[in-house]
Amino acid sequence: MKIGITCYPTYGGSGVVATELGKELALRGHEIHFISYALPFRLTKFFENIMFHEVEISNYPLFEFPLYSLALASKMVEVAKYEKLDLLHVHYAIPHASSAYLAKQMLKDKLDLKITTTLHGTDITLVGLEPSFLPLVKFSIEESDGVTAVSRFLKEKTLTNYSIEKQIDVIPNFIDTEAYKPIKDCVFRKSLAPHGEKVLIHTSNFRTVKRVSDTIRILEQVIKEVPAKLILVGDGPDRSECERLCRELHLCEHVKFLGKQEGLVEILNSADVFLIPSQSESFGLSALEAMACGIPVVSSSVGGLPELIKHNETGFIAEIGDIERMAKYVIDLLTNEKKYDLFSKNARKRAVNVFDTSKVVPLYEEHYKKLLNS
Repeated sequence: MKIGITCYPTYGGSGVVATELGKELALRGHEIHFISYALPFRLTKFFENIMFHEVEISNYPLFEFPLYSLALASKMVEVAKYEKLDLLHVHYAIPHASSAYLAKQMLKDKLDLKITTTLHGTDITLVGLEPSFLPLVKFSIEESDGVTAVSRFLKEKTLTNYSIEKQIDVIPNFIDTEAYKPIKDCVFRKSLAPHGEKVLIHTSNFRTVKRVSDTIRILEQVIKEVPAKLILVGDGPDRSECERLCRELHLCEHVKFLGKQEGLVEILNSADVFLIPSQSESFGLSALEAMACGIPVVSSSVGGLPELIKHNETGFIAEIGDIERMAKYVIDLLTNEKKYDLFSKNARKRAVNVFDTSKVVPLYEEHYKKLLNS
């Protein structure tokens, strides 16, 4: 198949999934054309059958704001026409799905271009519910030939919020469990915990919805029982507040901010427990990355997290903001070696058996075939 993929190319779960999907499809013999304003950051090496098409945006004094969605639609038309694409797979509803619809209409007399839209989360649960965007998101979903969602939670949320009867296929996020895997005797751990402390870890974009400050308050409770360190990976608007909280609670020597990092596998393998106390999470890709490395997860009970994490098997789930319970779960894992080893093995096993690339990418191929045969 010849597949066009549009996503946000910078840091973010939707861009990661879209890029990794394109790479895996290319390895399976499909021809992939990425269409975006920048090269996806995960596209770090050459693939013979992956092409990148940059959307160029012209600035005119007449237009107060850049017209990206229209420039994207024009580039989609150009690529689909000259590369003879079979379908466009757009990730994130705004503005990609609406641009794809416009491109399809421009090509309707020349090419039967199919469109499938993958919903990732905030495009539905946050951005899409803005009054100014809601009609556009609803229209874009209904006019797509196919729609997928990364969790059952997101599927039901979409159907309810937008009052549509569109068929939505649930295809979860996935991970390469050969790249993300346990590493014995991780050297990096010694620099993080030189005195043999236990290590907690959290990775995110430090937005308010991630509740990163809760991880610091969890650590405050944990170190009363177990010597521990907290590693925070990523950057964003709430980082300064988290640094201030560390100073207020006198925890600076126990918390290390690493900022944005590329060597995530080694960093994850330096940890004992992964924390994800979010107030909204459509899937939880960062938690899956940790599970693939054999790291048990302690999370909030929101969104798609209960579909990923098996309570009392691969980790623990607590209510949003229940810091005391999350801390108790962490202490339980860190002080019970047999339980920890079992949870670690269960986490790795679930990542391999349910969410490995080899299990999920064929679901997208079947989805594409269904669209092309309809």
